[in-house]
Amino acid sequence: MSHSVFGLQVPWLLSALLTLTLGHSLSAYAEPREIDWLELMPAEDLALLENMPEVVHEGDGAPLLPDEIMTGRVVSDMGNVQGRIPGFVVPLKTTQDMRILEFFLVPYYGACIHVPPPPPNQIIHVKYREGFKLEALYDPVWIEGTLIIERTESDLGTSSYSMVADAVSPYQE
Repeated sequence: MSHSVFGLQVPWLLSALLTLTLGHSLSAYAEPREIDWLELMPAEDLALLENMPEVVHEGDGAPLLPDEIMTGRVVSDMGNVQGRIPGFVVPLKTTQDMRILEFFLVPYYGACIHVPPPPPNQIIHVKYREGFKLEALYDPVWIEGTLIIERTESDLGTSSYSMVADAVSPYQE
């Protein structure tokens, strides 16, 4: 039995191999899936955020988010998702020459540095073996890798997700 591939008659096994090879080759050049920060929030947390009263800052202490939104609930479908996500870096581990090896990725500048930190499901703990240098903490980056559901706690915040980065690059739309 034979099939037509690009108008040529080829045996079915060769057809299957060509399909797999061409499909794999083309997928290698496809852009990684872009992950949106809101995809990391379960519907109940998103509803809390959308209906939250305005935070009023009074006194010396930092304004706090409601406890209900700080539980760290996750979206299970986001586990093992390969993709890329933009954000800002909060360094956790650097080398002597200031290469960043481990950090929290957050959706907005100043998160974790200016309290309160975002909810745990809006923080990604990232490890990048090669490390990278950043001109300034207000420079956003793209992180590529596989998103994992994993809780990480630090003095700077708690994350519900983690990623071992395959690539870190300056943010460009």
